[in-house]
Amino acid sequence: MSAPLLEVRDLIKHYDAGGGWLSRFIGRNRRMVQAVNGVSLSVSAGETLGLIGESGCGKTTLGRTLLRLHEPTSGSVIFEGVDLANLSGDGLKAMRQRMQIIFQDPYASLNPRKTVEAIVGMPLRLHGLTNAAELRRRVVEAVEAVGLRASHLSRFPHQFSGGQRQRIGIARALVLGPTLVVCDEPVSALDVSIQAQIIKLLEDLRSERGLTYIFISHDISVIGYVSNRVAVMYLGQIVELGPVREILDRPKHPYTVALISAVPRVDRPGRPGRIRLSGDLPSPLDPPPGCTFHTRCPRAMDICRSVVPKETRLAPDHIVRCHLYGEP
Repeated sequence: MSAPLLEVRDLIKHYDAGGGWLSRFIGRNRRMVQAVNGVSLSVSAGETLGLIGESGCGKTTLGRTLLRLHEPTSGSVIFEGVDLANLSGDGLKAMRQRMQIIFQDPYASLNPRKTVEAIVGMPLRLHGLTNAAELRRRVVEAVEAVGLRASHLSRFPHQFSGGQRQRIGIARALVLGPTLVVCDEPVSALDVSIQAQIIKLLEDLRSERGLTYIFISHDISVIGYVSNRVAVMYLGQIVELGPVREILDRPKHPYTVALISAVPRVDRPGRPGRIRLSGDLPSPLDPPPGCTFHTRCPRAMDICRSVVPKETRLAPDHIVRCHLYGEP
């Protein structure tokens, strides 16, 4: 069996939130935002791994830490057999040609003072392509691949709709010819009709170019459509991971069950099976002890309040982190 394209092992990303002015001098009472807490997963070449969870669960932080846009606190990210932690300078710069990101907000992610040609061409210039004719050729190729025209190159972002702006962002991500693309909620800021067009575009590009996606979303319907496998994230941890149909049809973790039960169904207008979670997502500054979901879980047991659940493999490709399925 071939090695995965991307392998993540015990990845942790904590942010220092400070503890008041005195803590700077005595080094005590420092508060840490535990954004990502021991994530392990792998992604095979050509697949789409969907990453789902509520806002604030750490999805975006995980995606950016995988690319070393945020430096990990500990753990390893191995891409194409290379541990990114061992790279710096030119080595890391070269590897980043192979790993790109599509941002969530098509308005904030584009420089309003730059033309489309400058925006899409910037990665090429940063990586040393200075031949003007070749640079323009590759920029034209990238914008046409996402459904725009060469005549758009002289325009500015404010002259485009939201869907067109996201196409510009996709072109920028693809112009270097990456292998892995992190899609950070690329359709959540768009109208529903435009969402469908962008999702189809991303699927076509994946098929044509052999891309691998990590697709981040809070919409499980979108995740179910685009993904081969799904990783469910809660408060910095992956609580369930498996094939998309297995997760959607036979979810095991109570949090996954609750997420799926909240999806509107035209054939079930009253949604009698919907599970309403009580309370809000706990703060990553002070996560609950034991299972972090126990404060909202309708099936919580005494053990959940004090013991951190271990991963349980229900099938060769289905993992859940829950005391309901672990050893007693």
